[in-house]
Amino acid sequence: MTRHQAISNHRNITSHRTPISHKALYRRWLDELWGGYRIAEELVSPDFVGHWPTRDVHGPTELQKVVDNTRGALRELRFVVEVGPFVDGDMVAARWIATGAGATGPTRLTGNDILRVANGTVVEYWSGISPG
Repeated sequence: MTRHQAISNHRNITSHRTPISHKALYRRWLDELWGGYRIAEELVSPDFVGHWPTRDVHGPTELQKVVDNTRGALRELRFVVEVGPFVDGDMVAARWIATGAGATGPTRLTGNDILRVANGTVVEYWSGISPG
């Protein structure tokens, strides 16, 4: 057992809240948070860090602003999971396709998400997004 696994196991044993599965947490991340529900504070830790290709986002308030701005720019934003989610320890990965209506018409994006989970919340996130 690695030191990291031992720490993760210790956290799970001492936690008093019922843990949500990593896959279920990812579904809430994609379907609810990115679906327009204002639940960033429920899903991510206070010290959350999200890594987008052009910037880092810190904390649930800043994350919620990113989600709200994205949804404001892309009306009718919808996601379909194309691959995954896959879980390995405290990591979750998936590939998705998003569609929406932008200022110039229909928009299609593809992306990859990697999330690190601790104590039932997302603590770190990496995103790769491409048009088309």
